[in-house]
Amino acid sequence: MSGTRTTGSGTAGRDPPALLGRLLFGGMLAAAAINSFRGLEGQIAYAESKNIEYAEYLVPFSSGMLAFGSLGIVLWRFPRLATGAVVTFFAAVTPTMHDFWTASGQERQNELNHFIKNGAMLGAALAFLRRASRQS
Repeated sequence: MSGTRTTGSGTAGRDPPALLGRLLFGGMLAAAAINSFRGLEGQIAYAESKNIEYAEYLVPFSSGMLAFGSLGIVLWRFPRLATGAVVTFFAAVTPTMHDFWTASGQERQNELNHFIKNGAMLGAALAFLRRASRQS
């Protein structure tokens, strides 16, 4: 057996590639959450332009989910709950906020780029969720 373990709550921090991945992924998500909170009015207005009901409540809530999830991933605390929050965030936000199929011109390309980026991050969040689930 190698010295690297993939199960148990305390082993994630001793796995350098996983640690680097968690720091990069969680750190970038934390930066996105901070930016969302800083530009909350603009984020709410954008959500309202996408016909999101209760945007004044859902935008801060989803930003909070992203903040909680990002910190949980970086620190690997409550990993299933943290990664679940991030998966839920991307699964809900990606098709509703980046509906490239309804846009045209440069807006269509911008929304497609965000959709693809979010899809990749959803995939990473699902991989972290799988890892968190295996550790329980």
